[in-house]
Amino acid sequence: MQTRETQGLVLYNRNYREDDKLVKIFTETDGKRMFFVKHASKSKLNSVIQPLTVADFILKLNDNGLSYIEDYKDVELYKEINADLFKLSYASYVVALADAAIADNVADPQLFVFLKKTLELMDQGLDYEVLTNIFEVQILDRFGVRLNFHECVFCHRVGLPFDFSHQYSGLLCPEHYQEDDRRNHLDPNVPYLLDRFQNVSFEELQSISVKPEMKQKLRHFLDEVYDDYVGIRLKSKKFIDDLSKWGDVMKPADDK
Repeated sequence: MQTRETQGLVLYNRNYREDDKLVKIFTETDGKRMFFVKHASKSKLNSVIQPLTVADFILKLNDNGLSYIEDYKDVELYKEINADLFKLSYASYVVALADAAIADNVADPQLFVFLKKTLELMDQGLDYEVLTNIFEVQILDRFGVRLNFHECVFCHRVGLPFDFSHQYSGLLCPEHYQEDDRRNHLDPNVPYLLDRFQNVSFEELQSISVKPEMKQKLRHFLDEVYDDYVGIRLKSKKFIDDLSKWGDVMKPADDK
């Protein structure tokens, strides 16, 4: 085993035997690892092994089995996320998506920073639906999916009212719509926004505002993309889908 001090984000924990837990932590330096915590309910680690907790951990890493948490410091909690069912649901989906996107024990510090920043912005009150869309678009390459939302796949022109073709896995400009009779017939603002989302910096997010009807169109199209190109079915995503059906009754009147 080797000892490592690194920042980590708790993805989830689950019971193991009577009072032990297995805790999955996404570490900045060593990727996702599974940790064993004995007598978890009585352990000093109990408060820090809860999902969506960030801390600087001192870890005993084992490449051939379970690892162990020796100590921790500088705990960060996403209080606003945990206090809001909607934010928590979307944050849980983003975390599950990151978990699914890379193999265990593979370092991906860029993804770690991106995930942590996305959660921080959700906690600060930025639009959690838009942040989720941005995360979904930018993480596609981790699944081996590279879609260009910037230019026509035939003539490479930019800045036009594009549509998307699943047949060609890219955009069609008006002069090439006829190349695919089964093109999506998207609102042109959908590919425009996805192009922005692919390259948006966190500093630019304050200026992005998306109307509810456009959010629905983005959600529908990204669901198609994930179904066709990624093919994963996450429980946290199903909960979001169900939440959209009955969740409005729980929203404040100003948010409806």
